[in-house]
Amino acid sequence: MSASHGILLTPPGAAAIAVVRITGPRVKPFLSAHFSRPAAAGRAVHGHLRHAERVLDDPVVVLHAGAADMNLHGGPWVVASVLEFLRSEGFELISAPDDALPDEAVDAESEIWREVLTHLPLARTEQALRVLLAQPSAWGRGERPKLEDQSLYWLLHPPRVAIVGPPNVGKSTLANQLFAQERSITADLPGTTRDWVGEMANLDGLAVMLVDTPGLRATSDAIERAAIERSGAEVKRADLVVLVLDASAPLGAEERRLIDAHPGGIVVWNKSDRAGNRETAAGICTVAISGQGVDELRRAIRRRFGSDRFDETRPRWWTERQQQALS
Repeated sequence: MSASHGILLTPPGAAAIAVVRITGPRVKPFLSAHFSRPAAAGRAVHGHLRHAERVLDDPVVVLHAGAADMNLHGGPWVVASVLEFLRSEGFELISAPDDALPDEAVDAESEIWREVLTHLPLARTEQALRVLLAQPSAWGRGERPKLEDQSLYWLLHPPRVAIVGPPNVGKSTLANQLFAQERSITADLPGTTRDWVGEMANLDGLAVMLVDTPGLRATSDAIERAAIERSGAEVKRADLVVLVLDASAPLGAEERRLIDAHPGGIVVWNKSDRAGNRETAAGICTVAISGQGVDELRRAIRRRFGSDRFDETRPRWWTERQQQALS
């Protein structure tokens, strides 16, 4: 018997509705045994989903070729209970939206539409959703996507952006501004961030995994030293480094070393309101406490990944198959 799958099509978390698609040979026996009404092809049927004597939910079920969509109430407990029930009934669970959906999870009239639908859960922002849904029409006009344009790929696969720099230059405060909310502990003491902190941030349409790292310095504190060593691996994995330096302090050997170590990074001169007459090298001037310069930094990050001021209806590639075809 071929495998049967349970796939959460909607993003995790609380919502009004959650859609779980079940596929494979176990679909009809499962619904016959546990759904209170006969499911019908192409029709929305409302009934009760039971596990033994317990009603898990009253979903709307739509049956189609080899699959069924169960439209559940979107509470996390309901979704988790149904997924665990499917697992106990022999369905293999496929996670989403961290990965593209398998081909069998969607019905599509063309290859390009199949790739749109399987990658739809990866569209974490409104801009990503608009650009992705515009692609069938864009490709249909006959214009060839540019191989060097990776903007849609980055919209669907959030790049890792590491914030690095010496201690007490305002990295965590700057990260909080980029998140638009408090995420890192801040204080006027070096070494406050004792480990790297990573979380998704929406930079005006571009989702990024923003990684705030501990200040880079020589230290006798074993815990802080271990944190700095661990953060080094995170920095190496980063697609972009934002190097934060103190505009109010003299440029020392450590700062020059960091600039040389990250030639492709974005240099940010924080505390620029205290810089006096000292000239800073090329970069973005910010005052993290007040938010001054943060919008410019957001635009610079978006520009690096091709998502700043671009035509959303232009054809772009976002899958390995498309990339190889264009090559």
